[in-house]
Amino acid sequence: MAVGSRVTREEIKTEPENPINREKTCLLLLRIFTTNNGHHHRTDEFSRGNVQSRELQIYAWMGATLKELTSLVKEVYPEARKKGTLFNFAVVFTDVKRPGYRVKEVGSTKSGRKGTDDSMTLPSQKFQVDYLDIAITPPHRAPPPSGHMRPH
Repeated sequence: MAVGSRVTREEIKTEPENPINREKTCLLLLRIFTTNNGHHHRTDEFSRGNVQSRELQIYAWMGATLKELTSLVKEVYPEARKKGTLFNFAVVFTDVKRPGYRVKEVGSTKSGRKGTDDSMTLPSQKFQVDYLDIAITPPHRAPPPSGHMRPH
């Protein structure tokens, strides 16, 4: 005898994300580090301060989506506007267990195409005010395997 669930999708409650009132909330200064080779920066580069050459400082709301952040990056880097350019986002945060930083991939967007991560927000990824790292892969170039980052 098979046992089935009587719980319907309507009964499963998800906690709604608190939208940020953009008229009353101050902007956040995001320090975003980018590469154009499809790979994220190594964690030791953040510890040594060696990532300054590709740093963007962008004012955005904490509730900004990955697609909104992609648009802001494309304003600065015209070469990233080409259809099919991949933007792989990672949060960079201080490691509480050992000195230094950790990098955690959180999602990706693609120029000219809709994707499942487009509406993902920074708070949904428990983003603290450290850094964002965006690995940009030009179109027609294979991105690195997902979940695999350069050795640290």
